[in-house]
Amino acid sequence: MKKETMILHSQIANNMMYHIYEYLDSDINIDEMALEFGINKFHFHKLFKEQIGTNIYETIKSIRLQKASNLLISNNLSTVTKVAQICGYSSVPSFIRAFKERFKQTPNVWRKGGYKEYTSTILSNSQSSFLIKDYSYLSPKIVRTDSKTVYYIRNKYNHNTTQLWQKLITWVYSNDIQEYEQMGIYHDNPIITAHEDCYYVAAIAPKDNQNLGDSNLPSFKTPPDVCACFEVEGEHGDILKLIQWVYHKWLPNSGFETTTNPSYTILEKNPFLEEDGLCKVKYYVPIRYL
Repeated sequence: MKKETMILHSQIANNMMYHIYEYLDSDINIDEMALEFGINKFHFHKLFKEQIGTNIYETIKSIRLQKASNLLISNNLSTVTKVAQICGYSSVPSFIRAFKERFKQTPNVWRKGGYKEYTSTILSNSQSSFLIKDYSYLSPKIVRTDSKTVYYIRNKYNHNTTQLWQKLITWVYSNDIQEYEQMGIYHDNPIITAHEDCYYVAAIAPKDNQNLGDSNLPSFKTPPDVCACFEVEGEHGDILKLIQWVYHKWLPNSGFETTTNPSYTILEKNPFLEEDGLCKVKYYVPIRYL
């Protein structure tokens, strides 16, 4: 396959993923989606699986359940029916069946504490992140974020993340981008999804929304949002501990609920690029008033 074709296929697949995340709460019609992208249905499925690694039906199902598992923990005043609707399920019984198949427990059992053992198992597989850390001293800032154009590489969390960021920085220098932000975007929650299955999006957001029309990286626009922003310094594993604390402790008692928009970090000091492996980050969690 020619390089130009590979880049095109990658961009199409990433646009498909963006479409899924954007319309997660609706009935995603695959035939209409293929038509919208101007692709033959058979080629549509083939291209998606080649680029993402799973078929599109399983991908949509997985994303919906991961989002639901987050909301059940953090949005304790939303009913199971409401969570199912937010995540695109029109039938509560079908949601419960799918959730039980994925997490080996019902949504109600998960919400009442079943998630703790499940997430502890996930974090125990991360050498730097299996200890619970208390961040109760943190007081987040409530901020309004603007839309940003970001250029990104999507990768599995446990793959060579250092190499991933080295590629992005090489791209930054090659395009002579002077001012930019480094972002780590968590569509998959690394405290719920096994790291070998967890997608991590490493992204560059040029300042002033600089548009690079001829870039060979896929891009998308982040939505404007209202977020709680937490600032921390430490080791890379502390980011996962912070995510765990925010979802398990802070959100359920905060008086806010989160949404299906992804949380993300702004890496002011990137542990994957620094010789000492230390980080300084701002962690943004989308919230809404109850």
